[in-house]
Amino acid sequence: MLSRRALLGAAAGLARAQPRRPNVLFLLSDDQRHDTIRTLGNPVIRTPHLDRLARTGTAFTHCFVANPICTPSRATVLTGRNDFRNGVRFFNEKIRPGLPLWPEVMREAGYTTFYTGKWHNDGHPADRGFQVVRNLFPRGMGDHRMTLGEGPGKVTGYSSELFADAAIEFLDSRPAQPFCAFVCFTAPHDPRTPHERYANLYQPADIPLPKNFLPEHPFDNGEMKVRDEQLLPWPRTPEAIRKERAGYYAMISHLDEQVGRILEALERNGQAGETIVLFAADNGLAIGSHGLLGKQNMYDHSVRVPLLIRAPGVGRPGRRSDGLCYLHDLFPTVCELAGVAAPGDLDGRSLRPLLANPDAPRFRDAVFASYRDVQRMVRTERWKLIHYPKADRMQLFDLRGDPEETRDLAASPKHRRIVATLREKLREHQTGVGDVIA
Repeated sequence: MLSRRALLGAAAGLARAQPRRPNVLFLLSDDQRHDTIRTLGNPVIRTPHLDRLARTGTAFTHCFVANPICTPSRATVLTGRNDFRNGVRFFNEKIRPGLPLWPEVMREAGYTTFYTGKWHNDGHPADRGFQVVRNLFPRGMGDHRMTLGEGPGKVTGYSSELFADAAIEFLDSRPAQPFCAFVCFTAPHDPRTPHERYANLYQPADIPLPKNFLPEHPFDNGEMKVRDEQLLPWPRTPEAIRKERAGYYAMISHLDEQVGRILEALERNGQAGETIVLFAADNGLAIGSHGLLGKQNMYDHSVRVPLLIRAPGVGRPGRRSDGLCYLHDLFPTVCELAGVAAPGDLDGRSLRPLLANPDAPRFRDAVFASYRDVQRMVRTERWKLIHYPKADRMQLFDLRGDPEETRDLAASPKHRRIVATLREKLREHQTGVGDVIA
């Protein structure tokens, strides 16, 4: 029989033989449309560092949020569950007690967990599984020139740079354990106040209008007077939208620079080859599309977000996946990639099969989204049905020939069967999540 010393020695040797778990770096932007990365099809915007991340990783071109506003969307990321199941459907609502959160699971698995940037959920990151918190912005929005902290640790500067500084300081500390770091920016959320070095990067006259630009939305969608929609008067003018977009693009380009600084720190410290890097946004934004400015709608410009994942050793770099997925798929994805046991009842699914093979069989046949009690959506690869319960109205779009969602087919006799099929699919989803809106 082996002695206790021999058993301990054997266990230690086995532990040394186990490969080190990968680090995790999660970068989250605020209100960034899916079509704002140059290498993915936008020839106007300048995003060299996100372009590089896309070229060295996998771009998920059809990632969606379950609820297109900040607090619910960020809660789905933390919980891996949709907004009906985690209890957060609007601002100032609390995550349902007892749900294991992504950072808590990583911490229990031996990860050093880190947070910087915008926190727009209940509680505090330190109470939600994050062991190290730096340069915290505890509100939903504010001036991008900000002061964070108190006393000797107080810092003042531009939001994106302050958050990148905190992330780089953490990476430069070279934590002994594998780390899971969240860097949650406030850009490009309004106010549209780019950093002074980027203020004149884009001239409004050079910014094209979106193909689905309208001066006004064609009907009341149930949320026409929300704050976001009052940032410009009606009707929207081409000049005003071009100016808004010029500032919006400038903030994204400055954000891209900060992403580059963080990724350079990974490389400088020899961490890049052992770090899973994820970049996403919490929701999109209309900013002139369909006569809207905000994100409180079911069009793709608001519910569809960028998602880039670089996972060393998984898949080939530079590939794209068109599979339908959710932002809350990230929790189980990272758990599988890191060899960490994920909770068994998540709504999210691991994206590892699509990372290994973007052309793998269909990942999901549909995605769903909702906003308060005024809008519901079901979207397949080809079709989208939007239901406006209060207005008792529906829209149907054939995305194969109309990706900008400009031709509503809901009233077409030719498409009655499609409407009925999608309506039933939406009802089944609502029943499954406990959504009582008819």
